[in-house]
Amino acid sequence: MNPASMLRAALAFACALALAVPAFAQEAEPAADAASAPLPAGEAVSISVPGAGAFGSAATMTAQVYRPPGDGPFPVVLFSHGRAPDAVDRAHSKAGLNRSQLRFWLARGDAVVAPLRPGYGASGGPDAENSGSHFNGFGQCTTTPDYRKVAAAAVRSVDATLAWLHTQPWADVHHVLLVGQSMGGLTTVAAGARPEPGVVGYINFAGGAGGNPTSSPGHSCDPGQLTEVYGEFGRTTTIPNLWVYALNDQYFGPEAPVAWHASFARGGSKTTFVHAPALADGDGHGLSRHAQRLWAPYVDAFLATIDFPAARAARQ
Repeated sequence: MNPASMLRAALAFACALALAVPAFAQEAEPAADAASAPLPAGEAVSISVPGAGAFGSAATMTAQVYRPPGDGPFPVVLFSHGRAPDAVDRAHSKAGLNRSQLRFWLARGDAVVAPLRPGYGASGGPDAENSGSHFNGFGQCTTTPDYRKVAAAAVRSVDATLAWLHTQPWADVHHVLLVGQSMGGLTTVAAGARPEPGVVGYINFAGGAGGNPTSSPGHSCDPGQLTEVYGEFGRTTTIPNLWVYALNDQYFGPEAPVAWHASFARGGSKTTFVHAPALADGDGHGLSRHAQRLWAPYVDAFLATIDFPAARAARQ
């Protein structure tokens, strides 16, 4: 079977899998139920990121920390945020952790740390995650982005956060789960490709880069390069991982994520790809910030297979 036929077969299988998901996956509206209540109080901390500042200096990164009641130690979710296409939006970025995700992890008894990487919002500093992707007025990609560079830059923040966790008595550093959304998903896959003591697995929600739903809806810039990059990460990944993309991802479309994961999976790690049904409001890329019933069953099934224990409480 030639590569094009293999991709079509993989996409057909993914679509069939999505349609086989129970009805709850298609009946929900966006997470208005989760958004109606205030967020639990978090603590703002500062973390030094070596090499992330101007001319290779260290940068100071702000992060939000959320802990369940008690002294711990708690298993830790390290959440990596996405990237807005617009520079003004990036300048006003928050930590990117939404109510739906936060309530899910706290209900399990996990602590959550959500860094705001250098180049975003209050963390400030140079924008090292600019891939160089650009679209013309016809939605055509006119540049050659550098996804390896942006992934390496983003991983510095994960490394710095993991080092900081080792100084916190409340953190169970033997049970850390990486979770990321969009650019944070690519960050998570890149970070998970290196053996890191205590990191037991990761979840990639809609991971990728180079997409712009306004300029080129459903088609990112040079997705074939990301196929190569994800393949490279797959060859060095040893921890179990879950990839979750919606069929109507307005940044990347339905086909590219299938090819990305197929390339990654050839590396042989214990990996699962879920192509979730299209979201009714069109915001497939933002699946992870919608109501838990749209994504939590996939996460629960994955967590049941890895060493990430937590005391489950009543879910919000």
